[in-house]
Amino acid sequence: MLNRLSRPTALALCAAPVIALLAVAGFAPLPFSVAQPGPTTNVLGTSDGKPVIDISGAPTRPTEGKLRAVTIVATGPDASVHLGDVLDGWFAENRAVMPRDAVYPSGDSTKEVEQHNQKEMKGSQEAATEAALSYLGKSSKDIEVDLQLGDVGGPSAGLLFSLGIIDMLDGDGSGGDLTGGRSIAGTGTIDAEGKVGPVGGVSLKVQAADRDGATVFLVPKAECSDAKASAPDSMKLISVSTLKGTATALTNLEKGSGEVPTC
Repeated sequence: MLNRLSRPTALALCAAPVIALLAVAGFAPLPFSVAQPGPTTNVLGTSDGKPVIDISGAPTRPTEGKLRAVTIVATGPDASVHLGDVLDGWFAENRAVMPRDAVYPSGDSTKEVEQHNQKEMKGSQEAATEAALSYLGKSSKDIEVDLQLGDVGGPSAGLLFSLGIIDMLDGDGSGGDLTGGRSIAGTGTIDAEGKVGPVGGVSLKVQAADRDGATVFLVPKAECSDAKASAPDSMKLISVSTLKGTATALTNLEKGSGEVPTC
């Protein structure tokens, strides 16, 4: 039948189903999540009017500088993401499009995700405290550490929590601040033995850190390439894999001598 029609008419008939499919795709929800840089919080300061790190059982020291825990904000598991959102996210430097199942466990509701993130945060806080006190040679039987970061969940602030505890209790070990007075941001999980792990979303977190004035960013070693892709030339990227190595790198940076592993 098509060979009896004029070429323009035949092309129009063939294109019609494609146009219809694109129209449906444009309005149908897609299994993606769109993320962007989120807020940062100085763990040496306060959140919601309360200290992020509250230590009892040992004297603490006043600190200068900042240790910023960084976050990303993603559309929730119940949110409808459409083709326009996906295309916009793909072409925007300050947004990322990811499969929803890579961000949230399949089938989880917003409430279930929040509960899961809070559970992971609690475990991260316990590991961060244990790692920091072990690094300092102190016992959790004598020192109590209470950590809170508002509504932020998940384990990605673990490394920053540990560094904050160390800075408040011991600084650089010789009277100075572990931060060297700088605004330092970073991300990374941590276990009780002080091993730092990757967390994802680093390219967006670097943007959040730069926006909020950080000049140094602590990057889990496995995510250095992602961090370099979005970091400005003015930001120093320190590659980290252990709590001890991170503390040593920061002390060397402060003193201007010794090795500081970079991305």
